[in-house]
Amino acid sequence: MGLGDRVERLLIYPEAEHRFELAIELDNGELGLFTGHRIHHDSSRGPMKGGLRYHPTVDEDDVLALSSLMTWKTAIVNVPFGGAKGGINCNPDNLSAGELERLTRKFVQRLGPMIGPKIDIPAPDVNTNAQIMAWVMDEYSRREGFTPAVVTGKPIELHGSEGREAATGRGVVYIAQAVCEDLKIPMEGARVIVQGFGNVGSHAAQFAYEAGAKVIGVSDISGGILNPEGFDIPALQQHVRAGKPLSEVPGITTVTNEELLTTECEVLIPAALGGVLDEETAPEVKAKIIVEGANEPTTPEADEIFVKRGIVVIPDILANAGGVTVSYFEWVQNLQSFRWTEDEVNQKLHATMKKSYQTIARVVKERNIPWRTGAFVVALGRVARATVLRGM
Repeated sequence: MGLGDRVERLLIYPEAEHRFELAIELDNGELGLFTGHRIHHDSSRGPMKGGLRYHPTVDEDDVLALSSLMTWKTAIVNVPFGGAKGGINCNPDNLSAGELERLTRKFVQRLGPMIGPKIDIPAPDVNTNAQIMAWVMDEYSRREGFTPAVVTGKPIELHGSEGREAATGRGVVYIAQAVCEDLKIPMEGARVIVQGFGNVGSHAAQFAYEAGAKVIGVSDISGGILNPEGFDIPALQQHVRAGKPLSEVPGITTVTNEELLTTECEVLIPAALGGVLDEETAPEVKAKIIVEGANEPTTPEADEIFVKRGIVVIPDILANAGGVTVSYFEWVQNLQSFRWTEDEVNQKLHATMKKSYQTIARVVKERNIPWRTGAFVVALGRVARATVLRGM
């Protein structure tokens, strides 16, 4: 791209890295010690935006990589944000609701003035949800006064946005429909596999099902299940809401997550954690299109294999940007003390995702480059121009 060494260095290095040791009293009276991280990657295009994840694998490298992805993701959909990411190294399954609340509030206290509606706006991520975002908003508001715009992904009752919870999964399917249309693959009857059945995966499966696709495979932590005729996704969601794993669905074929990823289909949506498509799995993948619902599900080695095999990979910084897009809508509504209907939110989301897809598709075609490269060309170009125009 010919950006020059100075601009390259500015885009690579984060603006700030924060690490906190968080001590709380556990329910049994013992002391619980946890490590929290928040990394500010880039603010050239606006206040920084990025999720909070609670997971045992959270560390500085993990958070730095994800904060960088947020910079490019917000640029891809052209919302006025930069990139950040944060999280706490913990296992939420081992913590009570009270312990999670105390841990969240302690984290916000330590973050202090490093977050705010015009500085850095957190959001839900792996193992965090609307309730945790409500605690973030409340703790921040205790110091600064009522400030709903400090965080997105809040409950509707606390000025969250209609359509936010389903936005990432909905955006994934909007992109899948667009690429299928370009490749002359009818979405009606297309075989779709969704790896992961959390917030993103379950909504992606639902919207693919509503679009007429045959969702032939899904998975959760218990493993994968297959049905060549396609699953009744609403029934699967009801099964999961009852607290049952997918492996206990009656009358189905169970497979490992690895076997699921290599089952023949038109569209594969990895929507769990990162790194599931690696150099060992990639040669066996039989999908025509991969739409990345998760962050970093494909390793660089696997990416090269997919390019050589002619498999279209729609990268995470485009495919799963529906969440940050509707987070932007929520932030705007909070700043204006205004509320949009769910139909209005979904129409705006569809228009944003379609325009972003078309912009990258044009670059991919004109330069004859892979989709991931095309997405980064667009994102880097927008961030670099903002950086130069603002001055160093």
